[in-house]
Order: sequence, then structure tokens, then C-alpha cells
Amino acid sequence: MQRGGNSPLNREERLMSKHERIAGTMELPTPTEQPNIFPLSWPAKTKKLEDIWDSSLREAWDPKKLPWQTLDLSKYTWEQREAIAYWWTILSVFDASAPPVFAAALIKTYEAHEEEAVRRCFFSVTRDEQNHEQLCGTAITRLLEHPDVLTYVPKTEIGRKVQKNAHWLYYNGSRYWEGYKTAVPKYSLAVLFSSFLMGEIAAATIFHQMAAHCVEPVFKEAFRNVGRDEGRHMAICMSLMERDYPKLDLADRPLITKQIRAGFLFLSGVLFEPPEAFWDIPADFIANQREAEAIARAAGFHIPEYEVKKDNWRNAMLNLKGVLDKFDIPFPAIPEVGITGEEIRDVDMEDIIPVF
Repeated sequence: MQRGGNSPLNREERLMSKHERIAGTMELPTPTEQPNIFPLSWPAKTKKLEDIWDSSLREAWDPKKLPWQTLDLSKYTWEQREAIAYWWTILSVFDASAPPVFAAALIKTYEAHEEEAVRRCFFSVTRDEQNHEQLCGTAITRLLEHPDVLTYVPKTEIGRKVQKNAHWLYYNGSRYWEGYKTAVPKYSLAVLFSSFLMGEIAAATIFHQMAAHCVEPVFKEAFRNVGRDEGRHMAICMSLMERDYPKLDLADRPLITKQIRAGFLFLSGVLFEPPEAFWDIPADFIANQREAEAIARAAGFHIPEYEVKKDNWRNAMLNLKGVLDKFDIPFPAIPEVGITGEEIRDVDMEDIIPVF
């Protein structure tokens, strides 16, 4: 009996015809072309990474269980609420976009057949960053009584100003994401680790400061948790660099130097102020941001002043330089914070891979 053109068997035959069957021609299949997550294996070499994974389980926390009931919004004016929400918006560009960023890196650890503890550690980072995203979203939603900063209708002039800033922040963030997707496959994990470490060193600094000086109990506890997470992420990167950098490919060294410079320019958007030559922002962006920060500080929401931000960045860069110096990796000049080094001029948003 003739089968109809749309019968299940006919469709199955068509599907199978796309694959050249080899099972009847050889005892074992040909080796899997790489990169590919298969074949899976579970090597264990670096005990320190196993310890870090264990600590990620002990230190797990739930953003929903933070003491949100202590946040009395009646104490704040709408100006103050919009200004504080703007800081969380800046953070969301970096910290709340990190889950897909680290998810891509997690996939790469599988494709590179990294040892099992490395894969689990990157899984833990992805999970942590999802907590950080949830934290940003919850803070913004409670402060604005709206879940989306771009469709929110501002109630004050500062709210209108910083909403315009938010549009430009997200636009620049989208340029980074498009570049990141292209960059991750072409860079080695060794290059990725140095870029990730840079963000974690800086993040640990700012969150510990925020926790120490913030007056709201819910934010204070949140910053303590996030700072602890970032310190653990930093330990992962340090362990991997100590493992891999003594045998680092010489061709990777200039890439790492360039990525450090790119990371400084990109992460300055949250840790300092976005450099206008690198970030595509309007002329009033910095003034609007400084005005909002002053309002937030007056409301008791601790945001470091300009000079403190600068010192934080300088100290973070010097700490990173100390790590890279051990492996004879040239450090880039960071003139914005008074650090001399190798001049890097050809940095573009589409080529960078640092995360926060």
C-alpha cells in the first residue's frame, strides 16, 4: 500500500536521510568533532575548586527571604525613591545581565572539557548572578511600584532625567552583549578568567562598602550577601589563573592586557563614571547621574563620592596588577586613576568580555 506524503513513517525517513548512517560500517563511531560537550567525563584535579563549590552551597541565600518588610517607603520622597531606583538600574546593566553572560561561559567550560569542579563552580556563579538579578528587579519594582524602568512614568524631574540615562545605559549594554556573544567562542578560558577576575575584584570592594554604610536593613543584608558571592567568584578565577597561567600561551598575553583596559572602560559605568569617549551617552548624562546620586546619599543610601570611587578603582586595578605581574603579563595604562603601563588605544565595546 502506498504511504501518504504526510505519514509519520515518511517524515521519519526524510529526517534520517539528512544523517549519513555509519553504524554498519565500523566498530566504533568516529571521534566527536570539537568543540562539543561530548564525550562527557568527570576529571578532578583542583581541590580548592571543590572547596569553593562546597562553600557556594553553604552560603546559598534567597532574595525573597530578605527582610523586605523593613523597607518603609513612606520615609522617602518620590525624588529619593527614583534616585535610589536609578542606582539599582545602573547595577542591573551589569549584575542583572550576568546570568546569560556566565551561562555562555558555563557552556564553554563543558565544550573545553574542563574538570568537573570548574563546571560546577561556573554553574554556581550563574546561579548567584540570577539572585543578583532578582535583587535588582525586586528593589526597582518596590521603589517605583512598577517592574520596568523604561515604561515607568516618572513623578519628578530627576526621575525624567535618570530615565533618559537608563535608556542609554541599556542601549550600551546591548552593544556589549552582541560583542560578548561573538567574543566568547574565540577567546581561550585563560583570557576569560582574567577578564572575569577584574570584575569580581571591583565588585567585592563596592558591595562591602555599601553593606558597611547603608542604613536600610534589607539593603545592608543584600549587599553583604552579594559581596560574599563576589568574593567567592574572585576565588574561582584566582584558582584557575594559578592553575593555568604558569603555562599560558604567549599569544594570549597581549589579549589579556587589552581586555583589562577594555574592562576598566566598560565597568567604569557602574564603579566610576562611564567614559564618554567609550560609552555612547548624551552630554548631560554625567550631570544627571551626579544629581541623582546626591539625592540618594541625602536619603541615607550610601553611594561612594567621586574621589572614593576613583580610589576604589585604583586599588582594585593595583590588586589585579599584582596578580598579573606574577605571571609576567603586561598591565595596561589606566591614566584615569593614575596607573602607568602599556598604552592600549584600539578598544571597542563590541570586543570586550569583562563581567561584574
